[in-house]
Amino acid sequence: MHRLFQSTNIASLVFFRIVFGILAFADILAAFVYKHLYVGAFSPEGFQFRYYGFEWVQPFPEPFMSLFFLVGLAAAVGITIGWRYRLCCTIYALAFSYTFLMEKGFYLNHGYLFCVLSFMMIFLPVHHHLSVDVVQGRVPASKQVPVWPLFLLRFSMGVVYFFGGIAKINADWLNGMPLKLWLKAKADMPVLGWLWGQEWVAYFMSYGGLLLDLFVTFFLLSKRTRLWALFFVLFFHSTNLIIFKIGIFPFLSVALTLLFFEPDFPLRTIAWLEKRLPFIGKIKDWWASKEPTTVLDTLPSPSRNRQILIGTAIGVYCLIHCLLPLRHHYFKGDVAWTEEGHRYAWRMMLRSKRGYGSFRLEDRKTGATFIENPGDYLRPRQKRKLYTHPDMILQFAHFLRDKYKAEKQMDVIVKADIKVRLNGGPYQRYISDSTDLAHVEWSFLEEADWIVPEKKKGRGEK
Repeated sequence: MHRLFQSTNIASLVFFRIVFGILAFADILAAFVYKHLYVGAFSPEGFQFRYYGFEWVQPFPEPFMSLFFLVGLAAAVGITIGWRYRLCCTIYALAFSYTFLMEKGFYLNHGYLFCVLSFMMIFLPVHHHLSVDVVQGRVPASKQVPVWPLFLLRFSMGVVYFFGGIAKINADWLNGMPLKLWLKAKADMPVLGWLWGQEWVAYFMSYGGLLLDLFVTFFLLSKRTRLWALFFVLFFHSTNLIIFKIGIFPFLSVALTLLFFEPDFPLRTIAWLEKRLPFIGKIKDWWASKEPTTVLDTLPSPSRNRQILIGTAIGVYCLIHCLLPLRHHYFKGDVAWTEEGHRYAWRMMLRSKRGYGSFRLEDRKTGATFIENPGDYLRPRQKRKLYTHPDMILQFAHFLRDKYKAEKQMDVIVKADIKVRLNGGPYQRYISDSTDLAHVEWSFLEEADWIVPEKKKGRGEK
């Protein structure tokens, strides 16, 4: 524990605060413009798939929903420039998480990671240098901070890489799936399309991604291999950025990866740029004139009790994030098929999954039947996600049950006639046709016995 409270240069943490703030602004701006204004995903009149336990998260009516996003954008700016840093971090963490929880259909691993980092950043002393808080005297300027904030950020990235690699050790991935399908679909891309159409590229990316995720953290920990690790990280994320639409995740990953370098690397980078770009030196001198003349060598060491509290919190955080990605082993079925234990486990872009179908409702009193098409109620993305996620299928079944009860005073049986294909395999029935979903409740700990087991035959075939 003593090692966690030794001092280290604050420069790399300040670098990450600025990058995090910029990415925070970009991400919530995209949610505001695309998801809210263009798609209408957060309209109170629309249907949202909410996370179990967070059904109370509801969109606000206009103009309050737009104001909500504007407050989040302002908080992101505050984080970037270090103005009332902890307040802005708290506001942003709550705003981003609220947006994240409003629609399960938009779940991405980087969104979950950003939620975690947003709350973590509240407690990190990353605003004691190059910040408005320092200039205005709200916090003392300091050249150094404890090691534990840097350790936490490195650990968070290391967990994502390592468990992302563990998840790739499966038969489909080793056989080049689903990259064969995804790259084939990109064969008409200008300039590089011919390359994505080559089958060997799918194998190269599959095995390259597997090896990178499994071992890159260990290479980053060694000075001798760190630059090589960064090169492959940049190549990997640049390729993903070209081929796939994955938002800010590549930029966030590279920023976190750079934290494995010596903590003063931003200072050395600025010094190198200063020799080649004179205006960098002028900006540096201008900012130096704004900062206080008194700068602490390091922040005061916390009391013994506070050290124990911080150390315990770090230990609990590390334990949770080492165990959570393993919870799918608690369930019997293939997680790629059942989705039980898929979220929050860094199972990133591991399967190509498609489905179709409808819901059949039957009035318990009269026996009258009705067919409901999810497309009549859901946006395109919601519909695609619905067919391949059992918890969302169940939520929609409950929505139909409640709708018929409220509008038609009917007590209905709800069954899902849905078929799904995984990684190019044949379409198979996904939900038991003998299960009345109206009377099924979701459980985090019990297996959903109403999910039909997959018959693993013919994956990759047309």
